[in-house]
Amino acid sequence: MPRIFLTMKGIFALVDFFKNLIKEFSRVMLENNRFDFIVDGLKNTFLITLGSLVLGVLLGVIVAIVRSTYDKNHTQFKKRGGFGYYLIVFLDAICKLYLTVIRGTPVVVQLMIFYFIIFASSDNGVAVAIFAFGINSGAYVAEIFRSGIMAVDNGQFEAGRSLGLNYIQTMIHIVVPQMFKVVLPTLCNEFIVLLKETSVAGYVGVIDLTKAGNTIAGRTFSYFIPLITVAIIYLIVVIILTKLVGMLERRLRNSEH
Repeated sequence: MPRIFLTMKGIFALVDFFKNLIKEFSRVMLENNRFDFIVDGLKNTFLITLGSLVLGVLLGVIVAIVRSTYDKNHTQFKKRGGFGYYLIVFLDAICKLYLTVIRGTPVVVQLMIFYFIIFASSDNGVAVAIFAFGINSGAYVAEIFRSGIMAVDNGQFEAGRSLGLNYIQTMIHIVVPQMFKVVLPTLCNEFIVLLKETSVAGYVGVIDLTKAGNTIAGRTFSYFIPLITVAIIYLIVVIILTKLVGMLERRLRNSEH
């Protein structure tokens, strides 16, 4: 009897806990349509993430092509000399400086520099955040792409030249498409990392998902419900994206067979 009593008591306590939790959730999140902050914050989070990824991919492709061209053809360029050699050396030095600075400083510091210094006159925090995160992501995407280009067999370059394509045309039409297939799973994982990194966008006043949770917490003086809600949303989105990346990796492996 004592054990049954304790068990029933525990069940009733658990039921009361969930009742109070639902009641608190209703008060904190649903009164005055506060959940709209979460919806708007999630939209901004996706917008910043997608915009940053597009910018990062474009920038990453350019930097990766410059870096891999220097690595693969440095000896040949040096023998030829002339303007082409000094141009590729200069561009490679710029790319290395960019990678060193961006990868060596925290993303939140870069975000604040872009918002409060470089684009201090702008009042569009979302656009500034897209630019800042895109510049940051481009440094990491560039190294992903560079490794993919370096993994493409040199015979592909020779095949392109045998078809009458110059180096740039060979890169665009032959090498880069193969590179994308190699690095696509890693690029998708970078997208997931970028999604979570955007949680610091609130430092410059952007109402992203995390900032929305903090705003609700500040208005209701209750931090548990808003922050747990934000964490659960991030977790669900990341789990879904991770599953999709896993499906993509299996599909690519099957296509190779």
